[in-house]
Amino acid sequence: MSNFFDNIPEIKFEGKDSKNPFAFKYYDPKRVIMGKTMEEHLPFAMAWWHNLGANGVDMFGRGTADKSFGQTEGTMEHAKAKVDAGIEFMKKLGIKYYCWHDVDLVPEADDINETNRRLDEISDYILEKTKGTDIKCLWGTANMFGNPRFMNGAGSTNSVDVYCFAAAQVKKALDITVKLGGRGYVFWGGREGYETLLNTDVKLEQENIANLMKMAVKYGRSIGFTGDFYIEPKPKEPMKHQYDFDAATAIGFLRQYGLDKDFKMNIEANHATLAQHTFQHELCISRINGMLGSVDANQGDPLLGWDTDEFPCNVYDSTMAMYEILKAGGLTGGLNFDSKNRRPSNTYEDMFHAFILGMDTFALGLIKAAELIEDGRIDNFIKEKYSSYETELGQKIRKGETTLEELSNKALELKKPENPISGRQEYLEGVINNVLFRG
Repeated sequence: MSNFFDNIPEIKFEGKDSKNPFAFKYYDPKRVIMGKTMEEHLPFAMAWWHNLGANGVDMFGRGTADKSFGQTEGTMEHAKAKVDAGIEFMKKLGIKYYCWHDVDLVPEADDINETNRRLDEISDYILEKTKGTDIKCLWGTANMFGNPRFMNGAGSTNSVDVYCFAAAQVKKALDITVKLGGRGYVFWGGREGYETLLNTDVKLEQENIANLMKMAVKYGRSIGFTGDFYIEPKPKEPMKHQYDFDAATAIGFLRQYGLDKDFKMNIEANHATLAQHTFQHELCISRINGMLGSVDANQGDPLLGWDTDEFPCNVYDSTMAMYEILKAGGLTGGLNFDSKNRRPSNTYEDMFHAFILGMDTFALGLIKAAELIEDGRIDNFIKEKYSSYETELGQKIRKGETTLEELSNKALELKKPENPISGRQEYLEGVINNVLFRG
């Protein structure tokens, strides 16, 4: 196996005072926090498509980074070189998981039979190269948005033939996920939506998407897949109206079609921004519904209206994200860096700097989230804010054991209510700052 990163050392933890650009400042994998090690709390994963494929190309210009890894792109030699590079990269960072789309692993052929053969070949190669290591598949998925046949969606397509191709891709991707020992399987409905209702049967499209997912669950379970299926909500881009707009919408869809026992959410920070939510909001909605599964760890730019997929650096966001994840008892999936270097950051060194940044950001977020929980002021305030529901009448409301007449009589007896307990937002924001910036 070729060595692509000989000039990069193995990345070690050196502590917050280190100025070594190739060292972790906060991510100490064996440090125990709230009963688990950091690496248990933070199952980091490498996104095959961005880290091994994204070369800085955008709609205004050609790529700036060389991701050929010494081979001609679009060949199986290149696909294997990406495997070699990816494994070397993960080993140097101590990352144990990877995520992929089918056409990230191999170049798609004109004939789906040849694409499937290539997937068999590359998955054999991955298993061979990861033998004896602790590197595993976190989740797999099928790219059902890139090929022109999916111009009107995959599960939502108006073409039965295209729907069959979508089913074939899902089937093969599930086969490979099971073969590689994946913990999950993701549906990202990149084109499952519409531009105008003038040419769209929304009911038909949503029912067909649900049927595709049901068939995937049935097939996956039949071949021994025991992990979670995930929906990754995204509100827009490329379609104007996407059916998986946000966590609440996706959860409602799953419950409507009886899929909620097998599916959880794969929440992406950048997609929360596009939905005009916070990252914490999407995680919270998933958590309180018992459907927080996995996370695409990145961040977007609120000044830009598209999916920028930046590496996370915002410690406020990572702290509140880890606060929700800790409250949920952790993830069944992991923290996948669905992130790419900025266009001018185009060297192999920059790839490592980006992952060090992201891993340290979430490690610091974990440390501070645990401190917030142990500090107790936020939890205690929330308990106090809703303390009226601990009264006898409050408990009857919570349990659905009262009536409009009883509540109305109570209001008539009171004549006017007391003011609710203050929300104290500014005080609580001060608590956050106090915990984040103390030694």
